[in-house]
Amino acid sequence: MQLTVRLFAQLRERAGAAELSIDVPEGARVRDALEQLDTLVGDLPVVMAVNREYADGDAPLEAGDELALIPPVSGGEASVWTRVTKDALGADALVARVRDPGAGAVVTFQGVTRNVDRLEYEAYAEMAEPRIEAILRDAIERHGLCAAAAEHRIGTVPLSEPSVVVAVSAPHRGEAFAAAREVIDRIKAEAPIWKKEVADGGERWVEGTAPAPD
Repeated sequence: MQLTVRLFAQLRERAGAAELSIDVPEGARVRDALEQLDTLVGDLPVVMAVNREYADGDAPLEAGDELALIPPVSGGEASVWTRVTKDALGADALVARVRDPGAGAVVTFQGVTRNVDRLEYEAYAEMAEPRIEAILRDAIERHGLCAAAAEHRIGTVPLSEPSVVVAVSAPHRGEAFAAAREVIDRIKAEAPIWKKEVADGGERWVEGTAPAPD
């Protein structure tokens, strides 16, 4: 059966055409088409879409389908952004930073003050920011993300306001959910940031664990 393969950017230039037609056997999957295009794709990481819906290698193909191969955007390097700040946080700005044409999923997490009057955060910011950046880069490599961003607030965080926000984008939701969970868990365990709870006229530092060196 015959498929139309759409090509963009580097792949279009390599092929000298924006579209190719290939033949694959009945019951073929995306990976079977990619095997035929291996010489063209080479070591360039690509995101696949079938009939304008993101798809993985196991996605089935039918006669007449359009398979698009989408190379990395913006030079091919996944975007990373992090900040430790006294400013109030919000998810919208981070979502804008991780939006990507190759992303079929954007997942955010907000850690919000609860059950106390306020939280007081202190950080070794000069070390916390590069540590969080390293966590984001690890998550990008491990989960194949398009982009990742995180912000952590320091100083006073009132009840119901976020103290930490994480946003990640990925071709598929599974990777995005897993990466967001991994990032927040590692930030809490590894970044040199301390939290004091203030409630009912009393205050206490929240116990944690000693970060393990790399």
